[in-house]
Amino acid sequence: MKIDDMDAFVAVIRCQSTNLAAEALQLTQPAITRRVQNFEEDLGATLLDRNTKPLKPTPMGLRVYEQCKAILREIDSLRELVANDGAPSGTLRLGVPQTLGDVVLLDALAKIREAYPPLRTQVTSGWGSTLIARMENGELDAAAALFPPGKIFPEGIASQSIARMPLKVVAAKGSAGKRSYKLRDCYTRGWVLNPDGCGFRAGLQRALSEQGLSLSINLETFGTELQLGLVANGQGLGLVPEPLLLASRHRDELEVLNVTDFKPLVDLWLFHPRYLGNLQGPVELFGEVAGGRLLG
Repeated sequence: MKIDDMDAFVAVIRCQSTNLAAEALQLTQPAITRRVQNFEEDLGATLLDRNTKPLKPTPMGLRVYEQCKAILREIDSLRELVANDGAPSGTLRLGVPQTLGDVVLLDALAKIREAYPPLRTQVTSGWGSTLIARMENGELDAAAALFPPGKIFPEGIASQSIARMPLKVVAAKGSAGKRSYKLRDCYTRGWVLNPDGCGFRAGLQRALSEQGLSLSINLETFGTELQLGLVANGQGLGLVPEPLLLASRHRDELEVLNVTDFKPLVDLWLFHPRYLGNLQGPVELFGEVAGGRLLG
């Protein structure tokens, strides 16, 4: 039984496609197919249901997949242990949230390149839950994401909060009319928010639901600057971490609403597998720069 065959099988299940698995492993599609077939022959079991699209594992294939992920994680840890004394090289695979990429990435990547010239960085953007899943699948070496204080991460993932920020409700300048609000007072104005999957949006929706209120979306779009520009143009209310508001070119066109029954906090978490080997230094530098960039 070869590790390369096991790796190919895991990639096919994760990608639900031999073509995408081939791209991920930088192999040809026939090579991926051959490795998976070798793995099935070694185990004496059919692991893929080849009559489905996208490809899905058989019941036994699903059990084997979970076991293979655990085995490959241990192999990665063993390799990292041996390589721990060497200088960082190769590729550092980082994940960042949609909301913060524009703010933290430029400085962080520049500092990593300056401190570790042989190391190449590869960046993936996505929601925090997606980044956690990709890390569990072995696709990321570290990630920063926004979660509530006290977030519990899956076993095998080390985590630390590197910045804590209040979330602010914002409106177009001059549109407030009152010194303070309740959620019930302002929710009917509608919101300009990220698409579904965003933790900010989910937290707001929970707070509204607890009061028997519904979430009214005027516009949903990615990009904090775009959202704040739309709010400044009177398209609805926004919800934004305070450091991003202060850094925005639209800040003078906006005002913060004092919503007395909605004072959410969000943490920027740095998380990674427990064993990083010689990538520990670059990952710590990434977290230090990202947290410092937000806290100013």
